[in-house]
Amino acid sequence: MNKIPMLLLLGALSQSALALDSTDQQRLNGIQQSWAHIQYQTPEKQRAGAFEQLAAQATAFSQERPALAEAWIWKGIVTSSWAGAEGGLGALGKAKAAKADLEKALSLDPGALQGSAYTSLGALYDRVPGWPIGFGDSDKAEQLLKQALQLNPEGIDSLYFWGDHLYRQKRYAEAKAALNKALQATPRPGRESADAGRRKDIAALLVDVNKKSD
Repeated sequence: MNKIPMLLLLGALSQSALALDSTDQQRLNGIQQSWAHIQYQTPEKQRAGAFEQLAAQATAFSQERPALAEAWIWKGIVTSSWAGAEGGLGALGKAKAAKADLEKALSLDPGALQGSAYTSLGALYDRVPGWPIGFGDSDKAEQLLKQALQLNPEGIDSLYFWGDHLYRQKRYAEAKAALNKALQATPRPGRESADAGRRKDIAALLVDVNKKSD
């Protein structure tokens, strides 16, 4: 199976709209910062092993705080990032596990992290192969990404993934507008590395969009 290129995607997500206690917030911040370091600063050949270790931390967080949607969101993000870094036959199984984690988060609190479960789940539906290999579905992706935008219309991630979806659908003018808007998103305190990496993702995608729309 070809490597699933889904998760340079899933990660630099917004801070929680809900009040976590200080211990939970510290733990969440640590996972977020580790994700950004692995995704954007770790050599590609070392990422799978690093994500595997981080997945163990995220799993422990979700097991110890099973009612916390934020823990399930980041378990899903890390698991899907691990799948993207590892590739091969195991990638689809990890993508399915990530899907289940994100669906669990939505069942607990759809608004957690400003709707980030919608964003991440939409990205999975956009990038995983469709039937009969996987669960990919561009129509379902669009539905989820629109729900994410309703909750976070100015977010760098919700706009980036929406712009990427529009690009995949060959809606190049709309994609360009969404991506340029994403570049204007307000910086997130404590997420500087993630924001910087996401802006590079946006810039790279804009190059492709501009080639197609010329």
